[in-house]
Amino acid sequence: MSGLPLPPLPGAPDEEHDATGRSMIDLLDEEHEQLDRLCARAATEPAASDVLVATLARHLSAEEQYLLPAVSAVLPEGPDIATRELAADAELLVALRRLHTNADRAALRTVTEHVRSHNHRTAAELFPALRSRCTQNELVRLGNRVEIARSAAPTRPHPATPSTPPLNKLVDPALGVVDKVRDALTRRTTWEEDL
Repeated sequence: MSGLPLPPLPGAPDEEHDATGRSMIDLLDEEHEQLDRLCARAATEPAASDVLVATLARHLSAEEQYLLPAVSAVLPEGPDIATRELAADAELLVALRRLHTNADRAALRTVTEHVRSHNHRTAAELFPALRSRCTQNELVRLGNRVEIARSAAPTRPHPATPSTPPLNKLVDPALGVVDKVRDALTRRTTWEEDL
């Protein structure tokens, strides 16, 4: 075990359980590819901007709840990296809010630059380091939590809300409910497969 702050599994000790599901790294990496695709689509399809905003809001929420705490817990320089990533996320959320309210080309260009930088940093620095220090079982358990967090996350940018546990694990799902009601009432598309 790498020292990740994971709650114990019911029953036998964690070492006796093989978690089922997908690795957090695989899920987030796949989502990074989706975000790149959505940035390109939003440049030619205005409806894709709403999906980009929703997908990126969910993605950042899940990363702030599980990826960054894992980075802080297992990497020697983890707390500094997490602080840097939280600052970058805060900038991205401000740019994302501008895209959500204005949907202009300059806002999309800024979000796209942030997304590319974010994707590069995590793929080049964070994911390899986590793979070398965490067990596959731990990464799968985190992947399960990321999937749950993503499904409950907000679909709109909320730059002024808490970005670290435990508060973000309480606030984000509550905002997610409000956002989903607003999305339903306005018939806003928030999933790529619905475009």
